[in-house]
Amino acid sequence: MTTVPTPSLAGEADLSPEPRHLAGLGAVAPALALLALFFVIPVVALLLRSVLEPQPGLQNYAEVFGSTTYLKVFGNTFLVAGLVTLVTLLLAFPVAWFLAVAPRRWSTLLFGVIVLSMWTNLLARTYAWMVLLQGTGIINRMLMQIGVISEPLSLINNLVGVTIGMTYIMLPFMILPLHATIRTLDPTVFQAASLCGASRFQVFRLVFAPLVASGVAAGVLMVFVMSLGYFVTPALLGGTSNMMLAELIAQLVQSLLNWGLAGAAALVLLVVTLAIYAVQFRYFGFGGGEAR
Repeated sequence: MTTVPTPSLAGEADLSPEPRHLAGLGAVAPALALLALFFVIPVVALLLRSVLEPQPGLQNYAEVFGSTTYLKVFGNTFLVAGLVTLVTLLLAFPVAWFLAVAPRRWSTLLFGVIVLSMWTNLLARTYAWMVLLQGTGIINRMLMQIGVISEPLSLINNLVGVTIGMTYIMLPFMILPLHATIRTLDPTVFQAASLCGASRFQVFRLVFAPLVASGVAAGVLMVFVMSLGYFVTPALLGGTSNMMLAELIAQLVQSLLNWGLAGAAALVLLVVTLAIYAVQFRYFGFGGGEAR
């Protein structure tokens, strides 16, 4: 009796791993081509200008790291990014928790408000904060009317204004990964820990904190890295005394036409960003999951 070979379903079982990888590569090839054309090539060209202009050498990097002005800008950039990340985390955590445990109607309404704020024009939101924070703005007038202060507070053109404005803009980027993590928690795990004799602090430290660590890491990474390269809000709310690195690079290119120095500053920012991503991948993996 002759055995007739049965064809595989849709021929998928006959594909070896290598053809599958080639098929996947072909699918993402257009996206990779656009990424190379509009991101990789311009970035590489800018970085090359940092060692070729005005003459070949490392004089641009020597100027960046040897100038107290540029070092102050670097320090201010990391200070603002760290402060904004910390304040955003403290504000976002209770909001993400409420979104996860609140009734569906309320969580849907609040979630819509948060997403709507992300869709609003960035420049419009920043100008709105300029109106609110100025000396005759509604915040100062309200505080003076209720007797908290006797003179208007300086809330703009300083670190306070930058922190408030950037925290408001970054808040959704911290809430969303935290909410995605908290909503997956199983309440019975905490009940089991309590039944085993763990105190509330032990439940928080040994059970809750490790379970939400990946969401916190993803939100902190996203907010901190985005804050490092932010331009519009610090430029409008911070003033010249609180210049950040992105604003410095823009001035070097647009006002001084110093592409070499701008490339050197951009490379420093790129290296720091990649180092932060490397730390994230080392301890949490991509997407906030556990590193393999």
